[in-house]
Amino acid sequence: MENNNIGPKRLVVGAHYGLRDWLAQRVTAIVMAIYTVILLVAFLGGKNFSYEGWAGLFAHQWFKVATFVTFVSLLYHAWVGVRNILMDYVTHSVGARLVLQVATILWLIGCAGYAVQVIWKV
Repeated sequence: MENNNIGPKRLVVGAHYGLRDWLAQRVTAIVMAIYTVILLVAFLGGKNFSYEGWAGLFAHQWFKVATFVTFVSLLYHAWVGVRNILMDYVTHSVGARLVLQVATILWLIGCAGYAVQVIWKV
């Protein structure tokens, strides 16, 4: 009898990120969609399209928090996508994949820090 690794005793390999990644991508996409609707309502309902009008919108603490939560969602959404691409297509060199993943993490952390500066400067 041959061993074909099919059935309840099969050898399971991989990082097992599937469901968690799928769910994270959907949740972060929903957060970004809700923020887009809020931004569209503010834009279409607004009368002052100058810098002062937008600064007035961002003067509200809830809007700054909503903007930052959306930005963090965008960064996590990007991380899941980039990590999956690196895991799928940079498999020949673990070292190269690690360097690219660390570079991506550092870049995303830098973007988050810059977002905090920009959002709370207004």
